Amino acid sequence: MHTRTVFFISDGTGITAETFGNAILAQFEMKPRHVRLPFIDTEDKAHQAVRQINHTADVEGKKPIVFTTLVNMEVLAVIQDGCKGMLLDMFGTFVHPLEQELGIKSHHRVGRFSDVSRSKEYTDRIEAINFSLAHDDGQSNRDLAGADVILVGVSRSGKTPTSLYLAMQCGLKAANYPLIPEDFERRQLPPALEPHRKKIFGLTIQPERLAEIRNERRPNSRYASLENCRMEVAEAEAMMRRAGIRWLSTTTKSIEEIATTILQEIRPERLVY
Repeated sequence: MHTRTVFFISDGTGITAETFGNAILAQFEMKPRHVRLPFIDTEDKAHQAVRQINHTADVEGKKPIVFTTLVNMEVLAVIQDGCKGMLLDMFGTFVHPLEQELGIKSHHRVGRFSDVSRSKEYTDRIEAINFSLAHDDGQSNRDLAGADVILVGVSRSGKTPTSLYLAMQCGLKAANYPLIPEDFERRQLPPALEPHRKKIFGLTIQPERLAEIRNERRPNSRYASLENCRMEVAEAEAMMRRAGIRWLSTTTKSIEEIATTILQEIRPERLVY
């Protein structure tokens, strides 16, 4: 049973409002109901949003919490004047004081991804995503010199989601390679990776957790057995130590924590936000 309804209102995608709002709400022991209202870019849509918020307030008998990143002042005024929720205007809280401190006006641009056709950063981000998809799970050795980071680790240790996160959130070209039995027999990194050792970062995981994950995919297989998982993890960690590769365990870490640690260690010259 949810304890409060939370609205995220934006004249763009709402990603900023929801990311910031969820970070704040995570500080409280509660399970809110989330309502996303993106692309509220006219006064008419704002009036519709107000009616939805106020109906929720009447039905639940509690003020909804409303996070907004509305740039259009006329649209924002409709929300401010009419809604019965607790309104948290993030742009008003941060942008206006910064305008005063910096002595310049903000762009008042709607959305992080506005006018993407002219944005080099957006183009770089798309290129990074395409690169990471093409180099997922060791699919391709081409253009590894263009990679910002190369992740290695046993199968199902978190390489693919971390690669895609680095590409989508940071615009980094992230390749990833699974360490397989042939690598363990040779006791060496895959040959294609040797010239790029400085870009390599290793991921490992507790064998028990790895066995759980693999059993969801291939139950009762040797691939998923605890004995095999223990062997693979031990061999992979030994290989990373011999090669002098930086690595971490993903067992109890979120994708965001893993990516942040990698960024601190790799320190790529190019980051896109």
